[in-house]
Amino acid sequence: MSAPIRVAVIGYGMAGRIFHTAVVNATPGMELACVVQRTGNDAAEHYPGIKLTRSIEEMLADQSIDLAIVATPSHNHFEVAEQCLRAGKNVVIDKPFTLTSDEAARLIHLARERQLIVTAYQNRRWDSDFKTVKQVMASGALGRLVVYEAHYDRFRQEPRLKVWRENGGPGGGLLFDLGPHLIDQAISLFGDPEAITASVRIEREGAVVDDAFDIHLAYPRLTVWLRSTLTAYAPGPRFTLHGTDGTFIKSGLDTQEDALKAGATFDSRCFGYEPPEQRGTLYRVGHEPELIETLPGDYRGYYASVRDALLGVAPLQVTPEQAWRTTRLIELARQSNAEGRTLKVDFSNAL
Repeated sequence: MSAPIRVAVIGYGMAGRIFHTAVVNATPGMELACVVQRTGNDAAEHYPGIKLTRSIEEMLADQSIDLAIVATPSHNHFEVAEQCLRAGKNVVIDKPFTLTSDEAARLIHLARERQLIVTAYQNRRWDSDFKTVKQVMASGALGRLVVYEAHYDRFRQEPRLKVWRENGGPGGGLLFDLGPHLIDQAISLFGDPEAITASVRIEREGAVVDDAFDIHLAYPRLTVWLRSTLTAYAPGPRFTLHGTDGTFIKSGLDTQEDALKAGATFDSRCFGYEPPEQRGTLYRVGHEPELIETLPGDYRGYYASVRDALLGVAPLQVTPEQAWRTTRLIELARQSNAEGRTLKVDFSNAL
C-alpha cells in the first residue's frame, strides 16, 4: 500500500476550511499534514496533530509535503502557485485558477517542465445535481440534446463592500466567483464551443463589481446558456435540458456546502443526499412526467482523482488544459460584453 499523500492547505478562510481541509481529511489515501494560517489557531484546533505554519516559505521547506492547495484570495493565486511549483510541490488552485489565461499558461508550462501536477479545484463536477444531469443525458431519454441551461443563482440584497470579492479589487465579481463552476461543467460535457456571447452586469444599487452574467456558448446544433445573479430571491430551475425527445428540469442546489458549513462530516447520515422534494422531473414524448432520483454528491471524488493522478494509476479528471480554457472563456466573456458582439472561439493552437 502506498504511503498517504501529504497535503498542505494555504489559507484557512471559508475555502480552506470548508472546501479543502474538510474534504482532504475525509479522502482515503490523503493526509492533511499542514495548514498555512497567518493569524489564529483555528486549523490546529480543528485538526489536532497537523503542522500549523505562519508562512508559505516554512511550509515549502518541509520536503515531506507532496501537494499544496492554494486557498488564498483570487488575486494572488498565480504568485502563490508559482512559488509552490518552483519549490517542487504539486498544486491545486481554488477557483478562479488564475485571473488571466497568460498566467494560467505560465503555470501549466512550469508544471510540465518540473514534471508536476497543477490543476483547478472544480468540486462542482461532484455535485448531486450535476451528476444526475450527466446520468439523464447518458441515458438517451432526451434524444439529441438541443438546449442546456444552467443557473447558479443567489440572493444577496446588499453589496458587501468590505469583502474582497465585492470591494472592486482584482479577482472580485460574480463572473470570477461562480463563472468557473458553470463554464467548467459545460466544457467537461461538451468540449470547446465555437463562439461565445456574454452580458456581464452590475444589477444591485451600490455594487462596484459584476453581480450578474449570462453567457451563451454556441456548439453545432446545441445551445448552451450559463447564467448567474445575486438578485434571485426566488430562484428558478438549476438545470433545464431540452432534447428532441424530452425535457429534464432540476431545481435546488447540492447540499454538501451547507452541510459542511453546519459542521457535518462525510460520514454523517445522509451526507450528500438531497431531500426528495428537490428531485428533477423528466418529461418525455408519450410518457407521464417522471421524478428522477438525485444521485448523491461527494466532493471527495475530486481529491480522489488528484490522488490517483499523483500515484500514476489514473489521469486527472480536471485537467490543467481545461482550467486554461475556463480562464480564457472568462476573458472572452468580458471582451464580448465590452464590445457588444459574439466572439469566435478557437483553441486549436492553445498551450
